[in-house]
Amino acid sequence: MSSQLSAQKCEACHVDAPKVSEEELYELMSQLPDWVPEVRDGVMMLERVYKFKNYKLAWAFANKVAELAEEEFHHPATTLEWGKVTVTWWTHAIKGLHKNDFICAAKTDKLL
Repeated sequence: MSSQLSAQKCEACHVDAPKVSEEELYELMSQLPDWVPEVRDGVMMLERVYKFKNYKLAWAFANKVAELAEEEFHHPATTLEWGKVTVTWWTHAIKGLHKNDFICAAKTDKLL
């Protein structure tokens, strides 16, 4: 199912765009089993930690995530560490989760 999400394109999002509902959250999360919803400072975000054998592989992956973010014009928080990259998607304009975040999460998974 996440392949269906990854085939979609992000849409322009404005301050009045709707956040995902509880029902939509449940449905979308079922398509992204390796992602976790996190709440930070009252903002719901979507996060996943990717593990790699070394820093160079993690760095290469982080670069792919950056390229994806530019293509979609939607930018996550990306933390690069030795053997690990943490990617966190949320929509800044609405201070929460939009369908775009799930689309980008599915596309991030396809970068592996």
